[in-house]
Amino acid sequence: MGKRVQLVLNEDVRKLGYSGALVEVAPGYARNYLIPKGMAYRATPGVLKQIEHRKAEELKRLEGIKDEAEKQKVALQTIGTFRIEQKAGEEDVLFGRVTSPDVAELIASISGFEIDKRGIDIPDIRKLGTYSVDIKLHPEVIATVKVEVVPE
Repeated sequence: MGKRVQLVLNEDVRKLGYSGALVEVAPGYARNYLIPKGMAYRATPGVLKQIEHRKAEELKRLEGIKDEAEKQKVALQTIGTFRIEQKAGEEDVLFGRVTSPDVAELIASISGFEIDKRGIDIPDIRKLGTYSVDIKLHPEVIATVKVEVVPE
């Protein structure tokens, strides 16, 4: 097998990699397709240094996002229990139910944190009571808070 060529992708290439990725391909594929179409460029030592620098910067940025999520987790767990008022009928059964957008709005109004409703793992709340709700703030950070449903 011939020598492989290192390239940096300018754009996402199906079954090869994403923009900015360092890939090794056959010389003919690089020479005849990727480079002429502007999909990639050769990886020189200077370019490799730039890629490493960008990776380090991205790692710092992602670490900052994770730290912010940890701070939000501590703040949410310090608050403890969030109270939400709902209309209820006989035997403490709610008219409707409490949904993740309701919980996201409640948390935003009390704590000031904007929480993505898709990151809220909520049990089926159809009665009055206290429920445990998991909130995914980051792929590695999950906060657990109590939601108390009380009658209006």
